[in-house]
Parts: sequence; C-alpha cells; structure tokens
Amino acid sequence: MYTSIYSFIRPFFLFSFSIIAFLTLMRSGFAIWQFDRFDDFRSIWNLLTSGFRIDLSSVGYLCAIPALLHPWMSKTRFQDYWSLALRIWFLVCYMVILFFELATPAFINEYGFRPNRLFIEYLAYPDEVTRMLVNGHLVTLVVVFTLLLLPIKKLWQLSHYLVTSNENIPNTKVINRIVASFILVLVIIIAARGTLGHRPINPALVYFSTDPLINSLTLNSTYSVAYALNQFGDEKNAAKLYGKMDENRIIELVRQSTGLPTDSFKSNKLPSLATRLPGYKGKPKNLVIILEESLGAQYVSSLGGIPLTPEIDKLNQEGWAFKRLYATGTRSVRGIEAVITGFTPTPSRAVVKLDKSQKDFFTIASLLNKNGYETQFIYGGESHFDNMKSFFLGNGFTDIVDFDDIKNPQFVASWGASDGDLFNQADTELTKLHNQGKPFFSFIFTSSNHDPFEIPDGIISPIQYNNEQLKQYNGKELLRHKAIQYADYALGEFIAKAKTQPYWENTVFLIVADHDARTYGTELVPITNFHIPGVILNSGKASISDERVISQIDLAPTLLSLMGIDNNSPMLGQDLTNPNASNRAMMQYAENFAYMTKDEVTILQPSKAPLNFKYNYEQNKLSPQQVNSKHTEVALAHVLWGSLAYKNHWYSSSEY
Repeated sequence: MYTSIYSFIRPFFLFSFSIIAFLTLMRSGFAIWQFDRFDDFRSIWNLLTSGFRIDLSSVGYLCAIPALLHPWMSKTRFQDYWSLALRIWFLVCYMVILFFELATPAFINEYGFRPNRLFIEYLAYPDEVTRMLVNGHLVTLVVVFTLLLLPIKKLWQLSHYLVTSNENIPNTKVINRIVASFILVLVIIIAARGTLGHRPINPALVYFSTDPLINSLTLNSTYSVAYALNQFGDEKNAAKLYGKMDENRIIELVRQSTGLPTDSFKSNKLPSLATRLPGYKGKPKNLVIILEESLGAQYVSSLGGIPLTPEIDKLNQEGWAFKRLYATGTRSVRGIEAVITGFTPTPSRAVVKLDKSQKDFFTIASLLNKNGYETQFIYGGESHFDNMKSFFLGNGFTDIVDFDDIKNPQFVASWGASDGDLFNQADTELTKLHNQGKPFFSFIFTSSNHDPFEIPDGIISPIQYNNEQLKQYNGKELLRHKAIQYADYALGEFIAKAKTQPYWENTVFLIVADHDARTYGTELVPITNFHIPGVILNSGKASISDERVISQIDLAPTLLSLMGIDNNSPMLGQDLTNPNASNRAMMQYAENFAYMTKDEVTILQPSKAPLNFKYNYEQNKLSPQQVNSKHTEVALAHVLWGSLAYKNHWYSSSEY
C-alpha cells in the first residue's frame, strides 16, 4: 500500500526538489554577484529562507492540476497519453523557469530588479522589442537561447524519468488513489499558500530589506512575472496595497495640495474640478512640448551631472529652468501621463494604457481643443506603441504624425526616424500650423536616446574619458552617452532654427524628460534617479533658476497659466507662476510610492507600515526619520486618489 501511494507522489516530489534546488542555486549566484548590496550574512540567510518559501509556493502552483489528476490517470487505459502529457508539462515548466532565470541578469542591469510588470508590457509590441533586442542585445539573446536549448535533451530525459520511474508498480486500489490524492491536495495547498496565516504568501510577506533589488531577489523570476500578471486585475485599487482612508478625507487633502482657494472647487460630482485663472492675460499663446526620451539630470552638467548636454545647459541659462524637477515614474507612458494629463502616479499602469481612460479622459489637448486649438502629436516611431495613438486620438489630439509621415528620413533606427529627422518634420508641421492662423498645441516625443542607442555617424564627437572615468562606464553606458549627446545636438539645432521661424514669437516651449535613463539603487525609491531636466522657453519671464521641488504634474497647470488659458480642470498640479506654490513631488517606483516635500520623504510599500526619511540633496541619500503621521497621511491620500479618480470617472473631460 505504502509503495503504491508513494508511486503517485514521487514524480511531484522529485520535480519540486529539482526546481527548488535550481532556483536556490540561481538565487545564491545572484547574491554573490550583488554581494556588496547586503549588510551582513544574516541578510543573505533571510534571502535564502524567504526565497525557499516563494519557490515552494511556485512549485505548489505548478504541480496543482497535474498532481490532482495523476492518481486517477495512472494505471488506467489512458496511462500512455497521460504519461506523455505529464512529461511535456514538466519539460515546459523547466524551460520556462530556466528562461526567466537566464533573462534575469540583463533585466537587473537595466531596471534594478527581477523581471516584473515591465516584462509583460513589452510583450505587447513584438516588432519594436524584437528590433531593439536584435540591434542592441544580440549577444545577450544568443547566450540566453543557447543556454536554454543546450540542456533541452537532458531535461526531456529527466521529465521522462520522473514519469516512468514507477512503471513497475502494480495496479493500485481505489483506496490508495484516494489516500494519495488527499496527501497531494494537502501538501500542495500548504506549499502554494506558503503560510498557515489568513492570507496566502505574497512578495510583501518575504520582503525584508530597504533595497528593492534584494527584495526582488527573494522571489524567483517566474513567480515575479506571474504575480505581476495576476495583479493586472487589481491594478485600479491602490487601497489593497497601501491601506484605506475615508474618501472625503482623501478629497480634502488632495484639494489642499493644489494650493487653490477652497471656493475654486465647485463640484461634488468631480471633486478635483477647479477654476484656474492664468497669470498671463494677453492673446492666448501656442504651446510646444518636447518630451525627451530617457534623459536624467545625471547627464546634465547644469544639474550636477556629467557634461553631455551643452544645448540643454544653454537653454537652462535662457529660460525658466527647474533645478529640482522630479519624474513621476520610470516609463515613457508615465511621463506622458504626468505632462499631458497632470494625473498623479499610481501602482497601476499609466492611464495611457488603461481601458477606461481611452476616451473622455482629461488632457491639456482636450482642453485646448475646446478652446479652438489645433492639437498634434509628432513622433519618429510608430505611434501605436504603448497605446499612445489610441489614447491621444480619444482624448483631444486631432492629428497624429509618426514614422510613416516623415518625409525621406536620413537615418532610421530600431525605434524609428532619428531625432534630427523628427525635428525637421516638426519644423514643417509647426510652420504649417502657424500658416493656418489658428492657435496650436504640438507634442513632440523623441526616441534616439533609447536602447539600442542607434544614431547617425559623424555628427557628434564622443567625450574622451580618462582611464579612471572609463572604469565607471561599460560599453552600453558609453553608447547611451553618445545617444544623449546626439539627442541634445538635435534638440539644439531645432531650437536654433525655431527661433528664426514665424511660429516662435507667440509660442511657449517646454523641454522636459519623460524619465531618467536607468532607475536603480539600494533605496526603496532611488530619488536621485527621478531627477530630470525641464525648462520653459518664451515664458514671458526673465531667465529663472527655480530651486523649488517640482513634480511633472505641475507642468501642465503652469503652461496653461503662461499661455493665458482660463480653464476648469481636474488637475492636482500647482501653477508654478504662483511664488507661494509649495515644494512637493511624488514618484512611483514599481509598487513603492514616494511623496516628497522639500527634504522630507514618505515611502509607502504594499502591506507594510509607512517609512519616513530626510533626503540629502548633496549626497543623494535618504536617512530614516521618525514617522511623521501628517506627512504620511498626505502621501497616502495622493497614492489613493489616482485609483479613485480613475474608477469613479472623476477625471472626465466632458464636464470641462
């Protein structure tokens, strides 16, 4: 009897043991690779024990269905078909787990943690991603798929052994099948849940560090991606991650944060709808926003970075330059969300990609369109990427100009026409709009500074680093530097030309980054990697170096004020023409949210108590502080607001 029962259990025991042993080995290797990120050996021990719990949960889910069927399919007339199916299932599991673990080092190098939601989102655009990988990561691809295919024969043999190792066991009685099923169900439930507590295991239960990379290493990459995929269904409810707050209190706190008088808010149906009066009272101006791809302050010398952007440095001397401007996230769509809609960041995907925001969602384009403006999006690549085209056309943009519309591009990269070609087309489009005699808003999005960093030859001269400096940068980072130099050059050429054109005189220009190039570090939210350049030209003011802490969501209200647009809008950003606008910014880093006012920072994590820090701007370092309950409450209100506003249609453009 015992031999018969064990014969049903044995394949899944050996399968689970092999998977956990492999994942533990990989996790140990990653820990050795990132050894300097650990405080002590206790941290490594915590990593391995927490990782074991996650791996156990993973194999519980992988074994669930086949293990429940196995006692009833073995030793029956369906045995041959079942054995083949089970061998294939084991092989697929081995290959999937191996693939994600092999892909992990490259993902860590780029994003600072294991594959997660970003891995899934990029799968929606196979053409663009394939071109990027082939042109910029061919060696990595070859290595990963070689290491993936080499053991496939051995893994098939192992799968065959697991399934056929009990062939000599005689036919078993029904009672043996029942007992085996009971044991398997019990063990799988306990393993998959990972805990005997009320809630099943999740990443928050095993995270123990303030370093996001170490926390992600407690997971395995298959679990990390699967968990992210599962979370897409809950992405609209931040309260499940950070905790609840009374809805009226949320509304009260976010209204206060705008700096607007209480009587500016006139709608209970749309709580953030407020009347905003512009600072400029003359003829309404045109607007051009240039969103620079992946350009952090770390590459801008006038913001304390390395000297790669002389043109932006020059513009910072000419215009209204923001010295402490912070992006809301780490993806282009998050930057678009902040700059174009003024929407606060959430742990979900940016509204550019969410279903309920594809129509009737407030953008400055929808507002300006209702004020008689021509509204246009110009992009050197394919505008369908990241769902931009759908979102823009559904929310106020009347004209899309992308790769297919660019006349005779001189250089085409993986992501489309070069920035030089993009800006040549932009000059043509702006001249055309000016000649039509109507006010216009044009949103220009660059792409040359994007991995794999393909730029035209012979235009820029790479910086010559000394040997000591070269030790800091690998080959890919040096390619990034060249791409940044080229992007800066192309921008400078465009602005110089625009100054000679008729459309320049009555047009406000904003040049701003969507996010930093790489966002990673040892802190829960690496604030220094959210620091980005931003400058407004033709603001009507003398050159300014603004030292306030500013968020990307403050840019849209400020631009409308400079343009002379009276408006009712739902934006929570502040009009920075008001000298009393408060210093504050908010940042979403994976599932961690930071709210910063001056040098005080509250960081919220899923299912954990809030943490408070002081931020040292000179050292770019967070220092733990005692919990400030008032600051924490304001932070929680802002991270909950976005989910509520999206769910309840509080950001509808039809009312404005």
